[in-house]
Formats: sequence, C-alpha cells, structure tokens
Amino acid sequence: MTSILLVTSSPRGAESLSTRFAAEIAEGLKARLGGVLLTRDLATNPPPHITEAYIHGRVTPPEARTPEQVKAVALAQQLVDEVKAADVIVLGSGMINFGPSSQLKAWFDHITWPGVTFGYGEDGRPRGTLTGKKVYLVTAAGGVFSEGDWAPFDFQTGNLRHLLGFIGLTDIEIIQVEGTVFGPEAAKAAIAATEAQVRSVLEKAA
Repeated sequence: MTSILLVTSSPRGAESLSTRFAAEIAEGLKARLGGVLLTRDLATNPPPHITEAYIHGRVTPPEARTPEQVKAVALAQQLVDEVKAADVIVLGSGMINFGPSSQLKAWFDHITWPGVTFGYGEDGRPRGTLTGKKVYLVTAAGGVFSEGDWAPFDFQTGNLRHLLGFIGLTDIEIIQVEGTVFGPEAAKAAIAATEAQVRSVLEKAA
C-alpha cells in the first residue's frame, strides 16, 4: 500500500497555485495507486522557528533532556516520522520574496536532523538517510524564474532541491507554475501549461 505525504506551505490560502497543483497530484496519485494520503498544511498549522531547546535537545540523550527540549524534539520527531513513513512526497511551495516561505524553512529546520536524517561518511561527506522515496516538488512564482533575466534570483527551486537531496530525497520531479502576474491571458496560459504537466505526471504514475 502506497503512503503519500502532501506538504503545502503557501500563505495565499485558496488563491495558492502551488497548493492547488500539489493537492491535485497527491489526490491523483492516491486514486491511481491506492494507499493512504496524509496532509501537512504548514500555512494553517506552522511549525515554530527552532530554538535553543531544539538545537541542544536533538543531540542530548532522551533521558537527559529538559522538559522544553522534550517538547521541541517531539515535534521534530513527528515531522521526521511522517517523512519516513511516506513512499511518495508531494511538496508545494509558493515563492515569497524570491525564496520559500518561512513556514517551509521551519519544517526543513526540524527534519534536517544530524544522526537521524543525515550523517557523515568516512570521507567526511554528508549522507542523507531518507532514501528510496519519490518527491514531486511543485513551485509557484508570479514572475518567470526558470529562464531569462530573473533566473539568477530564483532562490526557491534550487534551495529546495538541495535541502531535499541533503537528507537523501534525490528522486525529485519538479512541476512549475510561473508568469502569472503578466495579465489574465498570461496567467491562463501559465495555468494551462502546469495543468498539462500535472496530467503527464499522473499518466506516468498510473
């Protein structure tokens, strides 16, 4: 039975295209592959920014943790367990000031856990432990950042690909919706192009 984890993060609510298309992919995969779907909405239920309690607690033996450290580490463990249990992860990210939202950054800060989701080999290089999973990364931006003059300012897509890969999630397929701020016709064309991408993803998964 396939386990699918849907993580959305855009604060735009019902207007969010990253959330819309990520949800369409996750629900479409569930319909085709069967299994279970767990949704983690970081916009409506944002994880806190990490604190000293988390930084020290995650490397402290459980029996020696303070109550504050126990609480901080428990949330991180829950988020990590959700990722570990998933066979497929669908991640939606809307660009905020050229990068991912702070909610999504906080999620990564909790699940990027030394000794748990990554370690270092004898050669000193990092090794992610969350391997063997498929990731669909849905990114949205009002402008066009995949090419052209604004491409150097896309601090969202490459950053997320790196963070995922660092913890072992290297099988990543990217679905982009961009160029929606250049008028109604441009927005319509951009959405139609992404709809085609989504159909292609689901057809390949069937």
